[in-house]
Amino acid sequence: MDILGGAGISRGNMNFIGNMWMALPVAITVEGANIMTRSFQIIGQGLTRCHPHMLPLISSLQSEEKDAPAKFRTQLFNMVGHVLSNFGLSITRGIGASLATAVRPTNAYQDPAKLIAYHEAQLLRLSANFAYVSDLALLLGGRLKFEELMMGRMADAMGAIFLGYSTLHHFSRNHASVSGLAAVAESTMLHLEVEAQTALREISRNFPKPIYAPFLAGPFGWLAAAGIAPLGEFTRPYRPPNDDLVKEVARLLTTPSAVNAMFSQHLYLGENTRMAELLNALPVAVEADAIASALRKENRAPSAQEAQLLEKAAAMREALVEVDVHDGLGIETYAEGHVRPALSSTERRLAGIAADFGQAQSAAAGAA
Repeated sequence: MDILGGAGISRGNMNFIGNMWMALPVAITVEGANIMTRSFQIIGQGLTRCHPHMLPLISSLQSEEKDAPAKFRTQLFNMVGHVLSNFGLSITRGIGASLATAVRPTNAYQDPAKLIAYHEAQLLRLSANFAYVSDLALLLGGRLKFEELMMGRMADAMGAIFLGYSTLHHFSRNHASVSGLAAVAESTMLHLEVEAQTALREISRNFPKPIYAPFLAGPFGWLAAAGIAPLGEFTRPYRPPNDDLVKEVARLLTTPSAVNAMFSQHLYLGENTRMAELLNALPVAVEADAIASALRKENRAPSAQEAQLLEKAAAMREALVEVDVHDGLGIETYAEGHVRPALSSTERRLAGIAADFGQAQSAAAGAA
């Protein structure tokens, strides 16, 4: 909306996001409500299916084979080992990641190899935290599926980790050919790490009470916090990108650059489409801004060539802020003598026929 302005709320060819926006409820209807996916399906269904030992443990309980008790004991010991392993990794990686973050320079991201190595280490730490919390969540038993807030936070943490690995994969493949991509990747990773850290912290602060032992809510929350952040806030080191990095990313996205060109790939740019007009106007507008700034500083009139460019930029800007104009909307607008209810209600209030807006609106709607 900051770019489209009024065109973003007016149907027509100039609103190139209108149809996509109207299609969003279709995806939600087909795939299920987003809140149900986040707060139930991802963790409530995925935790058992994706755990390396839980499904074999359940199968051994349901099995009638003679070696079922032996399989059960094996999987139970494996689960205990899994919990202890994740607990140890959470502590060691947590302390190591916090130390690495504390001594890391703010411009370290400019070295692609160091950027990848650092953020891979953070994702490994967050993955261990998530795995450890998931093991603790299993202790809730059937109550877990009623703890939507906790499962939502777990889904947030997992989603941030997943997107973090996707970001690093994209960066490792494209940083050599896209100048400035390191700043975008760094900003993205910092945001994702903060999101995962916040979700995990809130899980430990609000760990639910097990049905079979409500008094264990406090100890379980303490165990979660001990694994996720063994040294308190020192082991929660992630912070959002600083203002300098935010400004650099904004510059790369809003001016002609390799990053801007990367995001412009695979777009339909047919003749006379609004998207093509926006992209074509960008370099002209940037050059015109530079000329206007120079003219103010030098306190002089533009040359003929500069004036021509300024006029071209102004004409393109005027064209881009235009909205679609329709002679009429709906069958009633073409009927002779038709007056929109909103206009009719306003006239009634101004004439004093109606005491308030609701009365005027009802009368106007009845008349229409």
